[in-house]
Amino acid sequence: MTTTESSGRVAVVTGAAGGIGAAVVLALASTNVSVAAVDRDPDGLRRLVTGAPGLPVFSYPADVTSATEVGRVVDAVERDIGPIEFLVNGAGILRARPVLDLSEQDWEETFAVNAGGVFRVSTAVARRMAGRKRGAIVSVASNAAGVPRTQMAAYGAAKAAVTAFTKNLGLELACLGIRCNVVAPGSTDTPMLRSLWHDDSGPSHTLNGSPEEYRVGIPLGKLAQPADIADAVLFLLSDRAGHITMHDLYVDGGAALGR
Repeated sequence: MTTTESSGRVAVVTGAAGGIGAAVVLALASTNVSVAAVDRDPDGLRRLVTGAPGLPVFSYPADVTSATEVGRVVDAVERDIGPIEFLVNGAGILRARPVLDLSEQDWEETFAVNAGGVFRVSTAVARRMAGRKRGAIVSVASNAAGVPRTQMAAYGAAKAAVTAFTKNLGLELACLGIRCNVVAPGSTDTPMLRSLWHDDSGPSHTLNGSPEEYRVGIPLGKLAQPADIADAVLFLLSDRAGHITMHDLYVDGGAALGR
């Protein structure tokens, strides 16, 4: 996505204060896309904007579990910045627990953010895109959506819902020229991943795998960086991916063995 190609375009990125979300925001803004950074963490958004001097990044605090807040933000972005051409669904939470220890609240909160947020924001934005017959949507899911992981039942199930929803949305919007794709990261060096590490063995455990958890390691032998995921997102948003829709792109260093 070149600067000339992107000039004058507007994007919404949810989960913008997080590791992958922030990387996507900065990558888009560096191509001269005006980015509405959405997150329920106003302090995190403030740090993001302050750390991006001169880039067209704008803070829009909102909770994607609220249809009212989502509608308010979409209206405000179109009024303040311009017609939304790109949407990146990056908001997500993780409740890492064995299935039998998951509470109903864990399950419902995970789905409210990870799947419900994608539904609310995507439909609010897609209604605007439909009238203009252009746009591209990328949802950030996870390789856990397609590969069972211990303690990841709620997270994986919600991300599988994200994947299915985004592909169905892409099918219904294809006739309008709107593309919808999924990026499925594996282990990425973010605060969410580090929250799973309880001692100094965490990184090697992730890289090398764990037989007792039926988990292979990462064949490329390295963790993804948020920028690696952002690169994949930008490709799928760009005109170079103009004939790609309903695709699920794994960016996991081979951890899912090429699923």
